[in-house]
Parts: sequence; structure tokens; C-alpha cells
Amino acid sequence: GMAIRRLITKGVIPVCQVAPLSTSADGSTNLKEVLAKKIPAHNAKVKSFRAEHGNTVVQSVNIDMIYGGMRSMKGMVTETSVLDPEEGIRFRGYSIPECQKLLPKAKGGEEPLPEGIWWLLCTGDVPTEAQTAAITKEWNARADLPTHVVRMLDNFPDNLHPMAQFIAAIAALNNESKFAGAYARGVAKASYWEYAYEDSMDLLAKLPTVAAIIYRNLYRDGSAVSVIDP
Repeated sequence: GMAIRRLITKGVIPVCQVAPLSTSADGSTNLKEVLAKKIPAHNAKVKSFRAEHGNTVVQSVNIDMIYGGMRSMKGMVTETSVLDPEEGIRFRGYSIPECQKLLPKAKGGEEPLPEGIWWLLCTGDVPTEAQTAAITKEWNARADLPTHVVRMLDNFPDNLHPMAQFIAAIAALNNESKFAGAYARGVAKASYWEYAYEDSMDLLAKLPTVAAIIYRNLYRDGSAVSVIDP
């Protein structure tokens, strides 16, 4: 990720091969299939990198950094994004202007579609329009809420803050979690990502529906949410 590249350029970690970001490296429109191909190779790279540099000291920590809320302390590896205090945020190495230029947009739209950003974050690849459209189709298919969540939202008092309702709905969706069920069954760690992927896709698909119900209950007299496009 960008954080590792920065450590390399500063000489903290010896120079090693860092794969460049790719554009539409896999023509498949099935995100899960694309990830299934990428993850084993990525895991092998991480294993090799840790074996070679696992004992490398990244930085020293002083008392002010601790009292300052861990400010400027490097605590984890992040590959999806990095926030630089001077340069700003990058997503998989791309700045916001670059994302605005490269990622697919809706017809007549000026900003990138969330589905394209999701593909980029997951894979590191700039998606094609077909790949972006495939995510849209899949999210639409997963967008319906369980009856118990809708009933809970409809029963909340009008003075309950929208974000409190939003958080409660997300927590209530745990009942639908595929990862929770797989973890309880004791599935192998190597397959955790598959269930985490399913939960992530389900949640991202359902959040707009949750937000729409909350908004209509509070500001539109509880009128029905429009049917989701197939």
C-alpha cells in the first residue's frame, strides 16, 4: 500500500518489488471471482514480505505521541486508502481528481459511481463500465430489508436521532450475517474473506434502503420507499 511505499522511499524498509496499480486487469464482471484470483497471490506476497522484513523497526514512539491520541503513530497497514496531511487522501494510490477522471459515471453524471469506487477499493483495479454495472445489479438484488428491521424502524419515536436509527438498523442486520454463521460453524480462516465479502455486499446494498426509510418516516410522513430497480 501507499504507507509501505512511503516507508521504502524514506529508507525505513529496503527496496523491494511493489506491483503497480492496474486498470481492468481482469475482464470478469464477477467481483468475487476476481478477488478469489487475487487474494492467494496477495497473501503470498504479504507472507514473503513479513518473512524478510518482519523485524524491521518502522519508527520510534515518544510520550507526546501517546498523550496526543497516538498522533503520527504508524499502527497498521492500509491498502485501500491513505490520508496524507499534506497531499490529502488517495484510494488505492489514486487521488480524488484521478478517481473523478478514471472511474465510470452514471449517464449524464459528473461524479464517479459508488460501485466503481467499491471495485477499485477491493481490487486495486479501475473497473470497466460493465464491471461497475454488475455491482449495481448485484446491490439492487440484495437491497431488500428483513421484515423485522423495517418494523423496528417504523416503530422508532420521531425524536430519535436519524443516526441512532441508522446504527440500530445495522446492528439488527446481524441476524442476516453470513460471516457470523460461518464463524460459529468453525470454517477455516482461509475462507473468512468469502463470508466477509457477502456481508459487505449485503450491507452496502441495504444501507440506502435503511436511510430512505428513516428519511421518509421523519420527513415524509412515513410514505413508502420506491421499488428498487432490478
